[in-house]
Amino acid sequence: MLDDLNISYDIIDVTEKPEYLERYPIFIAPAIVIDEKLEFTGIPKKQELLEKLS
Repeated sequence: MLDDLNISYDIIDVTEKPEYLERYPIFIAPAIVIDEKLEFTGIPKKQELLEKLS
């Protein structure tokens, strides 16, 4: 979905970078962080994501 919207992103494996678990309350994958704030756990609906990005 992010590729379709032409949005750049990084995929981070928290087992390789556990510092992200200290910064964000991620208990389920996937999770989406926008501007250093955990916005979604799980996969959001396209419209929800667009609203957070606008």
